[in-house]
Amino acid sequence: MDTGSPHEVGPDGTQGTAEAAGGEPVWIALPPGLLRMRRLLLVVWLGLIALAAGLLPGLLAGPAWAAFALPPLALLAWSWVMIERNWRSWRYAERADDLLISRGVLWREETVVPYGRMQLVEVTSGPVERHFGLASVQLHTAAAATDATIPGLDPAEAERLRDRLTELGEARSAGL
Repeated sequence: MDTGSPHEVGPDGTQGTAEAAGGEPVWIALPPGLLRMRRLLLVVWLGLIALAAGLLPGLLAGPAWAAFALPPLALLAWSWVMIERNWRSWRYAERADDLLISRGVLWREETVVPYGRMQLVEVTSGPVERHFGLASVQLHTAAAATDATIPGLDPAEAERLRDRLTELGEARSAGL
């Protein structure tokens, strides 16, 4: 589903910020860099655990004890697939009055953040994210329970989104 661009094109040919002809939002998927980063972290951590769980007992107690490496390797294989399913579940859409964020595999969660309720829009990028050329956008509203974060965006897209959301938030300020 990677189109080479962070924007999905809707049925009417629009990109990202418009709604499709039937009033459905045009969803934007996360770039594949987030999937690569999460999979590398998985391999590093579970690979080290598998190596420690198999190599140490294998050397100290005999080769049969190296079978302790199998559970971490099985968990790695299962997690490899689950990480992709989770990555595919994340998407967002910019509508006329609000931002939609959808995520979740078993339990779908859709967050609607009205532009007028946004108090702060942050772009963050830790050292691992920077290494992979990624950034996250976090939205803060008056509601303390709002968990509005879009992870794994290209830095240019994250900055564009921050600027657009800040501009729309100021224009539609709800008088907080």
